[in-house]
Amino acid sequence: MKASIVTIGDEILIGQIIDTNSAYIAKQLDELGFKVIESISISDDEQAIENMLQRYQDTVDLVIITGGLGPTKDDVTKKTLCKFFNDTLVEDQIVLKHVTYLLEEFYNRPISEINKQQALVPSRCQVLFNKVGTAPGMILQNNKTFFVSLPGVPFEMKYIIENELKPWVLTHFDSFYNVHQTIITQGVGESLLAERIATWESNLPNTIKLAYLPSPGMVKLRLSSSGKNKQNIEQSIANQVSMLALIIGDCIISYDEQLPLPNQIYLLLKSKKQTIALAESCTGGKLATCFTEIPGISYVFKGSIVTYATDTKVTMLGVSQDTILQESVVSAAVAMEMASQAKNKFQTDYAIASTGNAGPSKGDSDAEVGTVYIGIATPTGTFSEKFTFGTPREKVIKSAVNKALELLYKELIKIND
Repeated sequence: MKASIVTIGDEILIGQIIDTNSAYIAKQLDELGFKVIESISISDDEQAIENMLQRYQDTVDLVIITGGLGPTKDDVTKKTLCKFFNDTLVEDQIVLKHVTYLLEEFYNRPISEINKQQALVPSRCQVLFNKVGTAPGMILQNNKTFFVSLPGVPFEMKYIIENELKPWVLTHFDSFYNVHQTIITQGVGESLLAERIATWESNLPNTIKLAYLPSPGMVKLRLSSSGKNKQNIEQSIANQVSMLALIIGDCIISYDEQLPLPNQIYLLLKSKKQTIALAESCTGGKLATCFTEIPGISYVFKGSIVTYATDTKVTMLGVSQDTILQESVVSAAVAMEMASQAKNKFQTDYAIASTGNAGPSKGDSDAEVGTVYIGIATPTGTFSEKFTFGTPREKVIKSAVNKALELLYKELIKIND
């Protein structure tokens, strides 16, 4: 089963807003067993919409379109759909009643003629009721292709997909399954990882596809397969993951993409009734954000001190001025003192510290741009490691955050083992 995704709106094409609809729709289609072959954004223009409809006619099974369903003159999707399908607009009484109710009950004003246009739909379409907005969804079929037009407002689009479109799809298409397994690795670069698993990768069944998804300090390996027997697919992938673990088990940190490393650290600390604090310099609070996004994190996370300037490391955190003068502010010694002071000040079991030159200039240290020291304070001692992350600045910071989390995770696993 093939599908395409189309977002309509000049505001997307000029970069005024970010298209988040496509990502959500792609995930829903994948869960429904479709293979998304293309995702595009087009102008809110009759010719552009008509060209898109002609392009996908009989080439895919399902096209989901969002946007262009407002009541104003610049929204031309319904008009173009009628032209393409040789249809006419008619007033849907259920939609009209709903629009009237929303305006009179929630906005305390009578319905206008322009608002009534929201109830106009192609006569041959199947209406997808929009309980949370005024623009309904619509399904139109031409030969083998179904075209689904949805409002562009994200929460309205999501409501219709979840409550109206999914049940419809399940009754109109055969059951098909896409299964993915993501293995998250840290500490090994993409090319080295590929070398280590080359033989295993060459022997993968042709029904399973491997994808490398690198990011600073981390590489995700995604195994994907599709078919009608979900249990067989899952077992086939599980067999391959077991073999992979024997080869690169030392750098695998998770088999669950839905449980990021900060969440795993949280669960480990909570299970041991232990706590953590942070002292950040070059990461500027990014580490703290990783933790504070987790519900319930207050059980283990006591706080963070961001001592970005050199003098605040001394006055706020208590790092020795002599250490900074002798070793440099970007050094192993300073990273260790920062971690130790954070652990003491917050009275925690663990602490992480970061100090480095993220760029573009060197700042108060002669260390090269991209140099970062991560300090880890544990119940049994304190240590630091040096890393060189290169440029640009954003990559250095992201890499430092990921590496700090990795070092702490390995310590927690070591203790738990």
